[in-house]
Parts: sequence; C-alpha cells; structure tokens
Amino acid sequence: MDVEAPKDSDQRPAPPARGKAMQRFLVALNCGMLTLGTTGGPLLSRLYFSKGGHRKWLSAWLETGGWPLLLLPVAASYLSRRAHDPSAPVVLTPPRILLAAAGLGLATGADDFLYAYGLSFVPVSTSAILISTQLAFTVFFAFLIVRQRLTALSVNAVALLTVGAVVLGLHVSSDRPAGVSKGQYWLGFLLTLAAAALYGLVLPLIELTYKRAAGGGRVVTYALVMEMQLVMGFFATAFCTVGMIVNNDFQAISREAQAFELGEARYYTVLVWSAILWQFFFLGAVGVIFCVHTLFAGILIAVFIPVTEVLAVIFLHEKFTSEKGVALALSLWGLASYSYGEYSDAKAAKKKAALDAQAS
Repeated sequence: MDVEAPKDSDQRPAPPARGKAMQRFLVALNCGMLTLGTTGGPLLSRLYFSKGGHRKWLSAWLETGGWPLLLLPVAASYLSRRAHDPSAPVVLTPPRILLAAAGLGLATGADDFLYAYGLSFVPVSTSAILISTQLAFTVFFAFLIVRQRLTALSVNAVALLTVGAVVLGLHVSSDRPAGVSKGQYWLGFLLTLAAAALYGLVLPLIELTYKRAAGGGRVVTYALVMEMQLVMGFFATAFCTVGMIVNNDFQAISREAQAFELGEARYYTVLVWSAILWQFFFLGAVGVIFCVHTLFAGILIAVFIPVTEVLAVIFLHEKFTSEKGVALALSLWGLASYSYGEYSDAKAAKKKAALDAQAS
C-alpha cells in the first residue's frame, strides 16, 4: 500500500516488475473510483433535489461526509507498518502538510456548497457540461502553480470548453427544472461555474502539497495520500456541518424524509449512497494526481461528461436540448484536442529518450 509517488522519468530508474504492477493497480483503482464518483455522485445529488429535498448544506455535507470510510485503509496501513517496524509512526504526514490539507479541506467544503447550491437549480446534464470547464481552470492554475507546460492544443481546449459554457448561458430558459425561476437558474449556472473554478484551483494545490512533502525529504506514499484526504474530508465536512447547524438542517432531516416523493426509506438510501459515491470521487481524484498528475485527473473528470449526460436523460428524464448538444460537442472537441496534445508530447518525449539512450 505504501507505494511511492512517481518522479520525473529522467530521474527515476526503471521500477521492478512488482512495483510496476502495483502502480498499474493503483492507477486502475483510482480511475475506477473517480468514474463511479463522477457519474453517480451528481445523479444522486440531483435526485435528492428533484424528489423533494431542499437542504443545500446537507447536500454539500454529503459530498465529503463519507470521510470516515478512509479510517479503514489508513488503519490497515498503520498495522502493516507496525508489523514490519514496531516503532513506526502513527501518522506519516508531517504537521505542515496536515495543516495544508486542512486548508484544502476548507476550500473543498466551500466548493461543495457552491456545487450543491448550483445543482439545486440546474439539471445534471447542464451541470456536467459546466463542470467540464474545470479542465480549463485546472490547466490555467496548473500552469501558474506547478508550472505545467501549456501548448497550442491545451489553449485550444480551454477556448472550446469556454465557448461551450457560453452557449449554454445564452439559452438559460431552455432546460429550467419545474419551479425554478430564470433568476434562480442563472444563480445556479454561475455557482456551478464558480465551483468548477475553485476545484480547478484545488487540484493543482494538492499536487503542490505532494511536491512540498517530497521536497521536505518525506517519501510520498499512497498511505500518506489517504491520510491527507482523510484530513481534507474531515475539515470539508466540518465546514459544511457549521452551515447545517446555522441553517437548522439537522432538525429538518426527519421532516424532509417523511415528505420525500420516493418514500422515507429511499430518502436515507439516497443520502447514504451519495456520501459513498462522492467519497469515491474525491479519493479517486487525489489518487490519480498521486499516480499520474493533476491534468490527467481533470481529463478523466471531463471524459465522463457524456456518460453523466446520458444517465441523467435516462434515469432523471431530463431534456437534451440542441444547446446542450452543441455545448457537449464543443466540450468533447476540447477534450480530444487536449488529449491529442498530451499523446503527441508523450510520444515525442519517448522518442527523444530513445535517441538519447542510443547516443549514450
């Protein structure tokens, strides 16, 4: 479980077969969790609002409320370390990194609320396209924070994703849910964009935190990543808990359950599975950043936009308007542009490395 984070390829010797196998397993595991969270989390959150739920802080709380699930793998990692070394520390993460994780957790809590508030007024299919602009924000902030190189194809992808969001914004009345005013729809539209921007900032900051930990002489392992996510989840949930207390959400849960259109039992089922699937999303995102890099996490989130769109139309019976079709096409075009740029760069780097190896 304590697999080291990948370093730059020109500085890293070829890992043993077992290390490669574990690395591939972790990449597949985290991509799978991110897939489930990216598609299932928004659908259940929107289902909550569409069937009679009204508590924005509660919906935000559920996005990170599953953080106690991480206690199991963190405890297993600790027991494994103690089995090999009785003096192994309880916590791998240094205090300054824990403090950074706490700050990132508070930012995540704010992002949860922005997203939940926005989703209460816009359909999942629209929200998914708006969230795709997160890739543009991730590219921009990754360039500023972790010095991620920008290419013409990256800039093209950002432009296409931005135009897609603008196309949706020009037709705000085309898919408003029943009972949502035009003003509320605009508010949800803008808050969802703000959530995309904020999480586009959080992702590069997580990668920067990993680099600072490694720069301090600490080996960044997957166990350390889980500890960081546990701290982030705790503080994000604490942030939303304060909002729930101020808004009297805890007292309203039982009343809301009784009035839920799908029944009281299914109300609590929706809440529990929302917490589980959103935890998959966050753990998958930080895991992908650990195994690969920030932009790959942003790409994966964008990849599942059409999947979320289709599932929203099938299960929530949302309209798929022409404006959504155009915006989705632009988003996929932007994603393809960025992906091709990454593929071309990787191919060129591999060819250069092979030529350098022959020359030496």
